[in-house]
Amino acid sequence: MKLRLSLAFLLVCGVMAVCSASAAAQDAASTYKAKCAMCHGADGKGGKMGTKDFAAPDIQGMTDAQLTEIITKGKPPKMPAYGDKLKDSDIKDLVAYIRTFKK
Repeated sequence: MKLRLSLAFLLVCGVMAVCSASAAAQDAASTYKAKCAMCHGADGKGGKMGTKDFAAPDIQGMTDAQLTEIITKGKPPKMPAYGDKLKDSDIKDLVAYIRTFKK
């Protein structure tokens, strides 16, 4: 009986983790669309403002900390700071979302 309860508990935890990760990915996609796509393109390939392709090796080669800093503090003169507009968890999720553009 204990084994069945343990297995059921592990199954429930696994399902919750998958659902939570999926929800975070959807939230990041929505945040990207609302805050980033206008300049960086819906596909992350860059836009008319001369923004870089998120799949480019120099972008994908950045650490999560470097991408977090750019999103948080901005990159003048074109990239605005989002540290006061987004929660830390939203920024972390955006960094993960940017990684999905990797070729």
